[in-house]
Order: sequence, then structure tokens, then C-alpha cells
Amino acid sequence: MKAIVFTLSFVLVAFAAFSQKDNETPYFTKTFSASAVKALQVRTSGGSIRVAGSTNEPKVEMYVRANNWNGSSELSKEEIDERLKEYEVRVAMEGETLVCRVKRKNEDEKWDWKRSLSISFKIIVPEKTATDLVTSGGSIRLANLSGTQSFSTSGGSLHLDELSGNVKGRTSGGSIHLAKCREQIDLSTSGGSIHADECKGDIKLVTSGGSIELNQVDGVLRASTSGGSIRGGGIKGELTASTSGGSIRLNDVAASLRASTSAGSIHADIVSVGQFLDLSTSAGGIHVQMPFNKGMELDLRANRVNVGTLKNFNGIVEKDRVKGSLNGGGTLVSMRASAGSISVND
Repeated sequence: MKAIVFTLSFVLVAFAAFSQKDNETPYFTKTFSASAVKALQVRTSGGSIRVAGSTNEPKVEMYVRANNWNGSSELSKEEIDERLKEYEVRVAMEGETLVCRVKRKNEDEKWDWKRSLSISFKIIVPEKTATDLVTSGGSIRLANLSGTQSFSTSGGSLHLDELSGNVKGRTSGGSIHLAKCREQIDLSTSGGSIHADECKGDIKLVTSGGSIELNQVDGVLRASTSGGSIRGGGIKGELTASTSGGSIRLNDVAASLRASTSAGSIHADIVSVGQFLDLSTSAGGIHVQMPFNKGMELDLRANRVNVGTLKNFNGIVEKDRVKGSLNGGGTLVSMRASAGSISVND
């Protein structure tokens, strides 16, 4: 079994060239057999984690720098060696799992945060590798992986590119960027924005305070924010979008759509109506461009409703309400604006 366990004596002889100003120079590098690695587990405090799937041999690079609590990241080799005495760092194969762990040796003792280190990992593994990653303050970047991916950070951003499988990630305060991800996606942030491009599958995106942007997405999509706006284009499949305080603006929609906001307006350009269309706002208006080329059941209510000229319509058209069957009835189209107006093709 290939393993690296850092003790004081090992640290003193294994120190590699490292620059506090250039984090691209690893403190330590170790390679492993590709056939041995089926899973990856990383635990670190204050550092970032980068993992990429590749056909190259698995490799772990470890980077060390000051955590900058005292306003300076400049440390000598001797100071890094001295501070690392207070940590346990393990890089090892445990069965089929490649493990990279960092923790303080005496976690119960009083800790001088000005002496803390940021220990980051840059890792190459086979593409079909499951991951379990946790950092308390750094960013997480994943690329070109398939399988079960689980990761969380207390304060950094998430950057995801070409992932497939069961993907679940959390950040307590950073933004989330994902591109070309597939299958089961479940991502959330407590305070950052979310940006998704060219993703497909069963996708859930949640932020407590940031905006959400969706571009060229397909599948069963759920996007919610407690205080930001939701924007997007090139949407297929089914989308449920909700915000408690922002506007919703969607273009080039060929999907079943349910969108709601408590305090903003809704603008939607729909090129093809799916199995349902349900739009509601408590304080803003609704503005929609959409085709009336299929059977629909219309139910529109607002302070004022404008729908232009309806052909082959059987129902009521009033100042504040439109309700009835279009082209013989079919897909339910519901719109509600409690304190605003509704404008369709007008």
C-alpha cells in the first residue's frame, strides 16, 4: 500500500520547493496506480480542493501557505516546517479509496488562528471515481468525473465541469458555477449566485440570497432563491423557478414551466408550450410572448389582463380575467398577478 504519513522528521526531509506567491508549486507530490483508485476522500481546513478525471496516472499535489489571518502570507521554509508540527497530514490508499486528510493534532487545545495554515490539494484520478470532499473554507473544483460526487465547503465557491452521475454539493457562502453536467444534480449555497450552462438531467439548484442564471439546460429543473433574480435562455424539459424577492426573465423556452415570485415581475418568451404553464407574482406584472397554436385552457387573473385577439376561443374575456378553452382546450395555462397586470402577445 502506498501511503504518506507526515511526521516532523518526514516533513523536514520531504520539503519541496514552495512559493507563498505562486501556489502552483506543490509542497508535495505523490503518484498512485490507476487500477487501485476507485474512490477519493479529502478532508482539509482552510484550503481548496481541485479534482480532475484523467487517463493519466493518479496524482496528489499538496500546497501549503499561511492562512493570512494576520494579514501576511509570507512564510519561510522553517516557519512552515514548524507550523506543520501541529498538523496530521495523511495521503494514503485505504482499500480502493485514495485518502487525503488534514487535521490539527490537538483539536481540543486552545488554538492560535494566526498560526493556521491553508493546505490545499490538486488531484488527478480516473474518470470513473466517486468523491467525498470537505473543506472548511476553500473553493472546490471538479472536472471530467462520473459516478457519485459529494462535496461541501463552509465558505468557498464550487466550480463544476463535465460531471455525470449523482452529484451533490453544498457551500455556505460561495457561488456555484456548473457546465456540461449530467444526470442527478443537487447543489445549494447559503449566500452566493448560481450559474448553469449546458446541463441536462434531474437538476436542483438552491440559493438563499443570490441570483440564478440558466443557459441551454434540459431535463427536470428546479431553481429557487430567497432573494435574487432568475434568468435564463434555451430551456427545455420542465422548469420550476421560484424567488421570494427578485424578478424572473426567461427566453427561448420550450418546456413545461412553473414560475413564481413574491416581489418581482415575470418576463417569458415561450417558443413551445409544454404540458403546463403556471406563472404567478404577488407584486409585479407578467409579460409573455407565446404561440397560441395548440389546444389550451386559459385562466388568467390580474388587475388588468391584455391578450390581444384570441381566435377559436370559447370563454370569458374581461378587464381583469380571461378564462376559457382555446382551440378546443388542452394544456392548462394559468397566470396570476395579485398587484400587477398580465400582458400576453401584446
